[in-house]
Amino acid sequence: MIFPVIFVALFASHITLLRLPYYWDEAGYYIPAAWDFFRTGSLIPVSTLTNAHPPLPSVYLALWWKISGFYPEVTREAVLLVAALALLAVWRLAMRLIGSVPVAFWTVSLTGLYPIWFAQSSLAHADIFAAACSLWGLVYALPLRGRNAWAAGIWFSAAALSKETAIAIPLTLAAVNIGESFRRSGAARTRLLREAAWLSSCILPLAAWYVYHHARTGFFFGNAEYLRYNAQATLTPLRILAAFGHRVLHLTAHMNLFVPVVMACAATLLPPRLDSDGHDRAVLDRPVTLRIFSMLFVNALLFSVLGGALLTRYLLPMYPLVLLVAMATLYRRAPYWHGLALVSAAAFIAGLFINPPYGFAPEDNLAYARVIRMHQAGIAELAKLYPGATVLTAWPMSDELRRPELGYVKQTWDVVEIDDFSAPQIQRAAQETADYSAALAFSTKYDPPSMFPWIGEEALDERYFGLHHDLPPDRIASELDGSLVWRRDDMGMWIALIRFTHPVEARNESGLHLRETANRDSLGRLMDAPLLPRLDR
Repeated sequence: MIFPVIFVALFASHITLLRLPYYWDEAGYYIPAAWDFFRTGSLIPVSTLTNAHPPLPSVYLALWWKISGFYPEVTREAVLLVAALALLAVWRLAMRLIGSVPVAFWTVSLTGLYPIWFAQSSLAHADIFAAACSLWGLVYALPLRGRNAWAAGIWFSAAALSKETAIAIPLTLAAVNIGESFRRSGAARTRLLREAAWLSSCILPLAAWYVYHHARTGFFFGNAEYLRYNAQATLTPLRILAAFGHRVLHLTAHMNLFVPVVMACAATLLPPRLDSDGHDRAVLDRPVTLRIFSMLFVNALLFSVLGGALLTRYLLPMYPLVLLVAMATLYRRAPYWHGLALVSAAAFIAGLFINPPYGFAPEDNLAYARVIRMHQAGIAELAKLYPGATVLTAWPMSDELRRPELGYVKQTWDVVEIDDFSAPQIQRAAQETADYSAALAFSTKYDPPSMFPWIGEEALDERYFGLHHDLPPDRIASELDGSLVWRRDDMGMWIALIRFTHPVEARNESGLHLRETANRDSLGRLMDAPLLPRLDR
């Protein structure tokens, strides 16, 4: 009875987002990979470079497209079903660990409202699939009584086949079991070791996938550049320490998470309250609390070592655990704790619409929808003014213009691609003016003024985490000797259309050089201009 209520609430709250075209890593990998499986039946992507992510999300989305058609709203509704299943697991987990309906209600409600979870609930990233399966695995693996290790192993295997890093959760629980087994003897030790074996069994299907991937592609863990960026260039000790600091903030403060966390920490100073029978209210058992904090630590450490980008969605299954601990603490110790939970909900709703005063990924709240709509408006303006242009732009706009299946265009455009709109990349583009006749420039990062420049975090982020500063649109137009003809701004993000009057050169199939002069009134499409393949994603 609870699942349809959760799904209807998710559907109603996301209804304005369902028709949005695909965004960022959706467009860069997950949708092309699922699209390739849908069209060809290949588990290995062919229209984008494979990075060895397991195929379960692609299979799931392709099945929905087969039933209902290849439309963004089908994709987003299918992901909402997975998010609802994950929230149902949060309910079951809270009920099994605390046994309090109010605690379960507030944990589920706050998880669904938390800006990162809310945004990811309709985005076709592998993380929401892995989170749903991992949380159901915890339903069967985490309680002290009534554990079902083989059911947990099945769910954790599904999580591993959704995203490879999901094995961190069951392996952490297995390690805790093995540690406890040294303090036990007889049947208790045997039971703990048997559970550890079941929890570790998720490695087997993941290993089978990697063997298959190696047999088809010649490498196990993705293409060489992907492996370098996500697992080799991340091993500098200073970078790991800096990343760990970010991860601790992600798990305790980011997107107003500090509101319930701080209140829960303050509540620990209060004595336990009594229930209606005169007993202390329920509390999380110490072994359960140990396992939860072990998982939080291991995931924070793992994603400080692996992953070139500090994306918060990597920690998606951890946020319900943080909120469960917070709500359990408030329930046990704080008077008027429903009011405190309501304050947390208000903070999360505010975080959906109000950007934090520091850099963040737009996919952490509803900023991603504003970015998509800005990109749609920019492409519409480009099509209206310069329908035959060769366009200078950066990813993901380059894929949005070249791949109609992403939902932005009906026909492919000729694109000249740069990495971003920072000064070095604009200087590079200024040396290749004969290759493009218009530019769609946009903010590739949310770039607010730094509040704490004395910390020196910006230098570390530039060195290790790809932080850069895009030039403003008028500066880009000036550097490229163009004219700014259209611009839109939205809460710290912007997009701009620039025209050029320099000659544009292209080569047709016979090798003949063609030239045209680009102007506002007439831009003919260049004959057979080749598309530039994307090699870095």
